[in-house]
Amino acid sequence: MTVTETNGYLSRHGLTRLLEIKDTDIRIITLEQCRDAIDRSIHIGGAFSATIPLVSLYYGGTMRFDVANPTQRGQDMFVLSKGHAVAPVASVYADLGYFDRSVLKNSRGAASILNGHPGPILPGIHISTGPLGQGLGVAQGFAMVGKRNPGYDVYCLTGDGELQEGLIWEAVMFSSYKKLDNLCVLVDKNAGQLDDTKQLIFPMLDLDKRFGCFGWRVFNVDGTQYGTVMEALQTFKYAPREGKPTAIICRTRKGYGGFSNFTIGHKVTYTDALVDQEISLHKQRRLDRVAEFLDFFNGLAGKDGGQKVSEELAARARQMNLEVVISNNKATEVKPVVVSVQTRRAPKRNKQIDYDASQLPEMDKTREYAAAAVITAAMKVFARDSRVVSIDADLASTSGLEPGVGFVDVGRAINVGVAEPNMMNIGEAWAVMGYNAWTSTFCPFFDWRVLRRIAIGYQERMEAIATEGGWLNEGHGLDLTFVATAPNFETNTNGATHMGNDDIIIFDNIAHVKVIDVSCPNQLLAIMKWIMAGNKGLVYLRIMRAPSAVIYDADFRFEFGRGYAVKESPDDKAVIVSSGRGVHEALSAAAELESAGIKCGVVDMPSIDEKQLLDLYRSGKRVIIAEQNNGYIWAACQRALSRLKEPVEMTRLLPINVMDENGRPRFIHSATYQELTNQFGLSSGQLAETVKRKLNGQ
Repeated sequence: MTVTETNGYLSRHGLTRLLEIKDTDIRIITLEQCRDAIDRSIHIGGAFSATIPLVSLYYGGTMRFDVANPTQRGQDMFVLSKGHAVAPVASVYADLGYFDRSVLKNSRGAASILNGHPGPILPGIHISTGPLGQGLGVAQGFAMVGKRNPGYDVYCLTGDGELQEGLIWEAVMFSSYKKLDNLCVLVDKNAGQLDDTKQLIFPMLDLDKRFGCFGWRVFNVDGTQYGTVMEALQTFKYAPREGKPTAIICRTRKGYGGFSNFTIGHKVTYTDALVDQEISLHKQRRLDRVAEFLDFFNGLAGKDGGQKVSEELAARARQMNLEVVISNNKATEVKPVVVSVQTRRAPKRNKQIDYDASQLPEMDKTREYAAAAVITAAMKVFARDSRVVSIDADLASTSGLEPGVGFVDVGRAINVGVAEPNMMNIGEAWAVMGYNAWTSTFCPFFDWRVLRRIAIGYQERMEAIATEGGWLNEGHGLDLTFVATAPNFETNTNGATHMGNDDIIIFDNIAHVKVIDVSCPNQLLAIMKWIMAGNKGLVYLRIMRAPSAVIYDADFRFEFGRGYAVKESPDDKAVIVSSGRGVHEALSAAAELESAGIKCGVVDMPSIDEKQLLDLYRSGKRVIIAEQNNGYIWAACQRALSRLKEPVEMTRLLPINVMDENGRPRFIHSATYQELTNQFGLSSGQLAETVKRKLNGQ
C-alpha cells in the first residue's frame, strides 16, 4: 500500500470514528426532546434506525448544503419522506445552526414550530411530509430541477413501511425513465411498522432487486455501520452514474442504537427515569468512542503522513461541530461545539412572470374557442419566461399545457403518464424552487390526500413568511395551479367515474385552495394573467372541454372572490347565478325571457363572492342559483346567509343543481350534454320556464 493509499485508509477510518461520536451526540439530543415534548413521546423506533443515514449525510462530507442560505439554488437538497423521523432531523438541524436548540423544547405543542411531522415552518425544511410516501415524489421533482443549471443532487430518506404505498413506485418508475442520476434514496429498512414493529405486514423481500428491475443503481448495505453507508454515499457522489438514480438500502432494525427495549416501539411515551437511563448509557458510549478515537488519533504521530491525516481529521471534526482538544501535542478530548443560529432570512423572490402582452391570443366574439387551445396559445407566450413549467398526467390534450410550454422548452413541458399523485408532487417541487408551476388532469383524478399535504406545507410556508424573524420571505409561497379539465357536464358520455360534479365542493374544503370555475375564453386568459402576476398560491382552475362562445371583452380583468353581472338592467325581476358553461345556458334563458317581456339578469360567479350573494338576496329579486354540479355556489350562499342576524326568507332563493330530491350529493352517469341539462332542469329553456314559475309564485 502506497503512502497515499495508507493516508486515505487512515482518514476514512478516523472519519468513521468521528461519525460514531457524532452519532451519540445526536441520539442524546433526540432523547432530550422526549423530556420536554408536550406529550412526552417520540416516534423512537424509526427515529433511531434513521440516525446513521442522517448523520452520514450531514456530517460525512458528501452532501453540499448552505445552512445560512437554505433556499439558495445549486446546493444539494434533502427530503425526509418518512416524516415520523422528524426528531433526529431536528436534532441535526439544531446542531448545525438552522435554528436555536430551544426550538427542541416543548415540541408538538401549539406554541412550537417543531411538530410531530416536518414542515416548512421549521427553518431548512422545504416541504411538509408524513408517513405516506409522498416525500419521494417531491424529491424526484427537486432532482428534475437539479438537472438544470445550476445542477445539484437530491437525497431522500424513506422507510420500508411507506414503501408499501403505491405512489412511491410511481416516483421510482418515473425517476428511472427520466434518468435522474442526481437522486439518491436511502431506505431505512428497519423491518417494522406501526402495527408490528418487528416485521412488515407486507414483506419487502429482495428490495434491491425490486429497485433494480426499475433501472436503479442499488447498494444493499449494513445500515448499522457507518463505513458501509458512507462508502455507498461516496460511490453515488463520485463514481460514474450512467443515468441511473441510486437506492441505498440500509438494513437495520427499529430502535437500533438504543439500549432499552422501549426504543423498539413505534411511538412511545418516556418517563424521566427512562430518559435519564438512556442518556446516561449513551454518554458512557460516547466516552468509550472518544477514547478509541483518541488512541487512533494520537497513534498517527508515528506513521508516515500521520501529521497530514491528523490535521485533516481535526478539520473534519470542526465541520461536525466537534473540537479535538490538543494539550502538550496530544489529543485529550473530543468536545461538542454548540453553534449559534446560522440561517438567515431568505432573500425576497420576484414571482411576477415577464411576457409580451401584445403576443397573447385575441378572441373574436363571433367565434367559439376551446379552453385547451387558449391555454396552448397563451403558454407559448408565458413560457418564454423560464420560470413557467407544466406537468401533465396523460391528459395534455385536454389542458393544452404541454404543447404550449413545450413549444418554448420541452424540458419544462413534463408528462408523467397515468400517475396523478406523482404529477402533483412534482408540481409542488417546482413551485418550491420558485417556478410558476401548472399541473393538469380530469377533475376527479386529482388526489385528495396529496393536495391536502401540499396545502399544509403551503400554510406553514406562509406562517414562516409572516412570523417575525421567520426563515422565509416574500415570494417564497407556492405558485401552483391545478388545471382541472372537463368539470360539471363537460365529460358527458365518458361515465360516472369521470364526471366532475363533486370535486368543486370537496377541494374547496381544503384550506388555502382557490377554486375558480371558468365560463369564457377571455376570462380564462385574464385568469392566466392574474396567476402570472405571482404569489397567487394554490389555484384549482376548472376549464371547459368543448369550445364555448366569448362572453367578456378583451380588456376583462379577473379578481378572485368577485362575481360579474354579465347581463343586468334596473327592471330585472330575477337573476340567474351560475358558473362555467352554466353561464351560457343562463344567458340563453335570459334572452328567451326577454323576448317574452321578462327582464332577467345573469351573474357569472367563477369564484365565490359572498357580498354579491347577500346583495342579491337583499335586492328583493328572485334569485335562481343554477349549477351543473352538487351546488357549490348554493353551499356558499347558505354559509353567507347563516351569518345574517335577521330572519332569512328562503322563498327568495331557488337552487337548481344535481343533488337528489333530499338535497344530498350524488354522482351522475353517462349522457350527452343536452341529455344531462334536460335531466337536471338546467337547459336554457328549462331555466326560462323555472324563472316564469318563480315569478308567478309557484
